[in-house]
Amino acid sequence: MRVFLHDYGGYAFSAQLGRELARRGHEVCYAYGEATQALKRGTLDKTTADPDHFEIVGIQLKRPFKKYAFLNRWLQEREYGRHLVDAMRRFQPQIVISANAPLDTQAIILRATRQARLPFVFWLQDLIGTATKEILKTKLPGVGHLAGTYYTRLEERMLRQSEHIILITPDFEPLLADWGIAADCFSVIPNWAVLDEIPVMPKDNAWAQEHDLADKFCFLFTGVLGMKHNPGLLLELAQHFESRPDVHVVVVSEGIGADWLRERVQAQTVSNLMVHDFEPVERYAEVLASGDVLMTILQPEAGIYSVPSKVLSYLCAQRSLLLAIPAANLAARIVRQHQAGVVVSPTEFVQAAQMLYNDETLRNTQAAHGRAYAEQHFNIETICDKFENILSQL
Repeated sequence: MRVFLHDYGGYAFSAQLGRELARRGHEVCYAYGEATQALKRGTLDKTTADPDHFEIVGIQLKRPFKKYAFLNRWLQEREYGRHLVDAMRRFQPQIVISANAPLDTQAIILRATRQARLPFVFWLQDLIGTATKEILKTKLPGVGHLAGTYYTRLEERMLRQSEHIILITPDFEPLLADWGIAADCFSVIPNWAVLDEIPVMPKDNAWAQEHDLADKFCFLFTGVLGMKHNPGLLLELAQHFESRPDVHVVVVSEGIGADWLRERVQAQTVSNLMVHDFEPVERYAEVLASGDVLMTILQPEAGIYSVPSKVLSYLCAQRSLLLAIPAANLAARIVRQHQAGVVVSPTEFVQAAQMLYNDETLRNTQAAHGRAYAEQHFNIETICDKFENILSQL
């Protein structure tokens, strides 16, 4: 089968899926948004171990991506969609899977598949329409509500038009039911992380030494800090521990939240907060291993529509987790049910961090539980079986 697999974010787990499908004999073209990423994620270059019938295509734009300039972003997302369709047509697939795409981009590729009479699988990672409505109705009253309503209806229409939908969490099921989408039109396959790319490493590693963290207690956050995150929590945490020279809060990030934190560091309002740019993916395991506690934050209104994938990578690293995210979120449920960390409200964030700092035995126990969960649930062969079954039916 010729499979066109698109992941706008170019995440490691989707690339791993493409490789496994190719290893099983399928002809796979894996496409991702090269121009929209600050750094390549996952192994996005073809390797000598890849089958000949596995192809990787990075979709580029004419100009640098303007993520926070909304008109430019809208135009560039449509430009991206046109380039993506060109790549799809060159490959001539029998089936198309698309994940993490902005809705305007997703609409372009869905329309092209319908014109070509190709089955389209909507790999639903986030409820973007719902997210847009929740975020913009407070940031841009009136106009934001209208934009959110438009994108919610666009998302609903595209899900209805898809031959199949893959949900990453059963939390999305009630909304699909409200939209009248039958249960046999979707499947639930949770996301995963690539175990081989995140081995368990010692705290005293090259990256920790380079940043003078090997002998420090490190609260570590990695990932984008955008509109669904509150960077003030990380600043508050650093201020709480500022009198302890052995404690650092380290943020490896990009986005408006990371820029906001850099301004605080430059203004010398806090001395134990470090903000770094993203590191090459080859060093990601070292970065995570440098932390004693790995953190995730998420605004309350983002609790249902967004599942932070960084938590899955954290589990692989065998470190204690501190999550300030809604308790109903799938990531929160995994961490809580498997005792891999602590899940708290934003108001309890600093208190929980202090508790973890004080209890090394608890941290070690949680870390072991997290790695055990990852080893049990992140088997790519089992996961690929589920995808392959869906593709064969379509």
